[in-house]
Amino acid sequence: MNAHPTSAQRLYHLDAVRAFALLLGIVFHASLSFTPMYIGWAVMDISTSSLVSVFMLVSHSFRMELFFLIAGFFSHMTFHQRGFRAFAKSRLTRIALPFVIGWFILRPLLVSGWVMGMASLRGEVNILEGLQTGIQSLNTLPAGILVGTHLWFLYDILLVTAATLALRSLLKQAPQLHATAATAADRACNWLAHSKLTLPLLSAIVASGLWFMSHWGMDTPDKSLVPHLPTFFVYGGFFGFGWILHRQASLLDTLSRFSWTRLLNSAGAIAAITALSKFESDYTHENYTLLRAGFAFAYAYTMLCLVFLTIGLFKKCCNRPNRFIRYVADSSYWLYLVHLPVVVWLQVAFAELPFHWSLKLGAIFLITVATSLLVYDLLVRPTLAGKILNGSRKQSCLLAPFRKAPHKPTAAQSAT
Repeated sequence: MNAHPTSAQRLYHLDAVRAFALLLGIVFHASLSFTPMYIGWAVMDISTSSLVSVFMLVSHSFRMELFFLIAGFFSHMTFHQRGFRAFAKSRLTRIALPFVIGWFILRPLLVSGWVMGMASLRGEVNILEGLQTGIQSLNTLPAGILVGTHLWFLYDILLVTAATLALRSLLKQAPQLHATAATAADRACNWLAHSKLTLPLLSAIVASGLWFMSHWGMDTPDKSLVPHLPTFFVYGGFFGFGWILHRQASLLDTLSRFSWTRLLNSAGAIAAITALSKFESDYTHENYTLLRAGFAFAYAYTMLCLVFLTIGLFKKCCNRPNRFIRYVADSSYWLYLVHLPVVVWLQVAFAELPFHWSLKLGAIFLITVATSLLVYDLLVRPTLAGKILNGSRKQSCLLAPFRKAPHKPTAAQSAT
């Protein structure tokens, strides 16, 4: 049952999936200023589209769940390869440290982006004033410490990891109970991997968590360090499912096997949540409760379909060594950590420009990725920061042409 892939059996497609989930998050945040209705974001662009709202609805339905599933899968792999102490140390180094340091650096920059965004609506942006206000926002500490940024996902990863290890430790105190639970989990995963009821059953479970969200769909738990139970249930469930699936890693391939039927089911589910989402604000509708329940189930079904479909597609396309994809996978963590202030500042700069929203969205994404990659390659990848984020220091690719080739001794020197 415990078939753990070794480092020699690197799962290249899952590296690519994790990078895709993080990069999709950058596109998601870059699109927020182009919605046709003001949603409380830093700025609202003069060019908007209802297509952006559909993209936001769909991408938000599965990208973080996909990330947590892969995080759980790789966490179980790391735990059993390195042991408890090394695993705990790596979580503190690669997750807790970036979370705390990143918050103190990025929080003032995000506040300054919001200040400039609000000022841009009045046509009076002042960059220096925005920066000053952002830095001064730290004067309110400790109130609001470590909340209010996109780094909440790191905090939630730490929470679900701690909960998983605590549960495992408790079960280990009763070896027979632990063995029984492990066997039951393996059998349940094996059944789910081969049953036609998998998606409806899992959708019903996820929908029960969605029902308690403050909005239709997934909430963003960035307002408090107190765990937000509905999102903890969903994200923790995906993390735990990934953790258990790694015990029988081949089952993930079975669950995520690509098929045209699943693709059509995904399209139907997306159409359903797009249509039903229009009733979210219609509180007086006589069938409001039924509509919300239908949306929750369809949203959960969309989530699961797209999670497994994405893994299946990457399995078909990226299941072999590729230097470019490996580089993107290595850099994606850094890109997601630092992207949001850059995105918001660019959204403010582009908001009043007379170009189509799609051109501005593409430009914001490309500029954000390009500038962040430049910093990553030169100042992060070959340094201690790169070791913290990636587990090891790696050479800069941009500086590779300027590095001296290793000296080869001449025949005379070799003879000597």
